[in-house]
Amino acid sequence: MYTSLEYSTIDNSKWRNLPPPLGFSASSVISKGPSKASGSTSASYVKLKESRAWEFAIAPAKSLPMQAFMLYMSGGGVQIFSMGIVFMLLMTPFKNIAAINTAFAPFEPATTPTKSFSALPLQKVVYVLCNILTLAVGLWKCRGMGLLPTGSGDWLAFESRGLAPEITLM
Repeated sequence: MYTSLEYSTIDNSKWRNLPPPLGFSASSVISKGPSKASGSTSASYVKLKESRAWEFAIAPAKSLPMQAFMLYMSGGGVQIFSMGIVFMLLMTPFKNIAAINTAFAPFEPATTPTKSFSALPLQKVVYVLCNILTLAVGLWKCRGMGLLPTGSGDWLAFESRGLAPEITLM
């Protein structure tokens, strides 16, 4: 049982005299020229891309509290778990800085060539500084674990002994 409705046979006189729905404006339908919003849309799109680039630039700083909590929970001893977290914390900034142009490529304006150093310079500088801050937190944890040579006792192997001031007579 298949039922079909033939729309070409429906009488148009019944719905032609109905009033337009609330909020409907016939003048907006008739307009054939380019809209005024097209220029502002591209400008707002550029601003949106710039704001997204700023959000991406400060993202490493936003993740620092969580990473600091992970470092706190890993403890101060030299174990495999704490070494893994410190290694991750030290390697991530280098990977991020090495891939900075690829990371900012979606946010670059259409007028600049892709992956250029001149596009979004302030955002890239902030991104590098936030990654250096992450690296500094990792080095601070290494110092706390005793992995960095910071004391004079760590450099005794490179010191030479002077001549003794005493003289022995035999």
